[in-house]
Amino acid sequence: MQASIEELEDIEEKMKRRREMEKGSEIRSAIEELSMVIKLKPKDNPDATSYVPTKPFLHICSLVLQVLDKIGPTMLVLRQDIHQNVQRLEKLCELDPSLYSNVDEMLKKEASEGNTRKASSCSRAFVWLTRSIDFTVALLQRLARNPEQKMEQAVEESYNTTLKPWHGWISSAAFKCLQVALKLLPDNITFINLLLAKDENYDTLKEEMQTLTSLLGPFLEEIHSILRLHRLHMLKSP
Repeated sequence: MQASIEELEDIEEKMKRRREMEKGSEIRSAIEELSMVIKLKPKDNPDATSYVPTKPFLHICSLVLQVLDKIGPTMLVLRQDIHQNVQRLEKLCELDPSLYSNVDEMLKKEASEGNTRKASSCSRAFVWLTRSIDFTVALLQRLARNPEQKMEQAVEESYNTTLKPWHGWISSAAFKCLQVALKLLPDNITFINLLLAKDENYDTLKEEMQTLTSLLGPFLEEIHSILRLHRLHMLKSP
């Protein structure tokens, strides 16, 4: 049984209050968000792999956007893609907030209509939002493990392992054009300082980055299970 609309509204209000309290710390906000998502797991089937609460998922994607903002203009194409995909899911959710409180219901709707693989589908948007989170997790893991690694190398390696395998030749060519922009990346110290909240030091931030990636790991595993269930896991861009 899924969470009721009243439960979702209560969770959302709590999230809103926490966001205000944690303003300026995207990492902390994402940790709080994921903790709430875990609480939303259907109680009668805690091992269910087809429940992803739409609004919390989209807010996590928005937090990913805020992290990418700190990397600078190099991530502009990816940021625009995330923003557009978030809007696509929000638009469908607004049509029936109760029904589409679970992303899986969106996927079922489009599958029944034969629209899953259309360029403008929510299914395709969900796939790429998931891969964008994959990219961000890979980047944060690298920086937490080796803070001295150059940002250019960390970003490129993260892209190669998470996004590049799913990009067609047009998308890959577009990313190669951005390789010049990789030279404009902030250095590690600058990027880490941008992520720091006012009251924390690097050791605290590192712990929070590790906490966030450890929470995102199982969350992403469930999402990838849903993608496999709907045969979306091999979807590529042009």
